[in-house]
Amino acid sequence: MIALALTFAIGCFAVAMLLNLWRLAFAATHTDRILAVDTMVVNVIALIVLYGIKTASGINFEAALLFAFTGFVSTIGFAKYLLRGSIIE
Repeated sequence: MIALALTFAIGCFAVAMLLNLWRLAFAATHTDRILAVDTMVVNVIALIVLYGIKTASGINFEAALLFAFTGFVSTIGFAKYLLRGSIIE
């Protein structure tokens, strides 16, 4: 039963990734694109964690944590660039 639930969850997050890619391609403003990329980071983290649960591997959780840190820093950098025009002051 858990294998079926994991497969369903991976499929749902894969569809969410495709919808995020569509939003990234056809977004009206830069802010919408940044939000699409941030949501994609969350979906990738979920896919990594679900794959780690499915394969019973602990290394995937560390990879998801590193990806979360990278996604957070990149989102902050993009937002700061949009607000101020430069990242480093």
